Amino acid sequence: MNTQEHRIELTHASDHVVVRVNDTVVATSSRALVLTETKCPPRYYLPQEDVKMDLLRSSTTTSHCPYKGDAVYWSVDTGEAPVEDVVWSYPEPFAQVEQIRGRLAFWAEKPGVTLEVNGQVA
Repeated sequence: MNTQEHRIELTHASDHVVVRVNDTVVATSSRALVLTETKCPPRYYLPQEDVKMDLLRSSTTTSHCPYKGDAVYWSVDTGEAPVEDVVWSYPEPFAQVEQIRGRLAFWAEKPGVTLEVNGQVA
């Protein structure tokens, strides 16, 4: 793939972001970073302080992105069946996306996960 055609942009958002998993609020933030990437939906990266970390369970799943680095994953346990591998983070992202270090993103396309931005489902 020609990297000249692949673009990543990070912007600070003052949007109010709410993430629900199985109808339980897992995160609420007005301090998200929005990562827009070629051929991908916008992703909201939230500070850990805005996420109910006690509902997250570390996963053994990892992935590698040639543009962002190596990601680690969490599952969410709201007391119902856990929703597997729907949260990820880049502990040591590449320099061009350093701002997402330690922030968490949610896979809103997975069943049971809802991401709302300013009251609208994203």
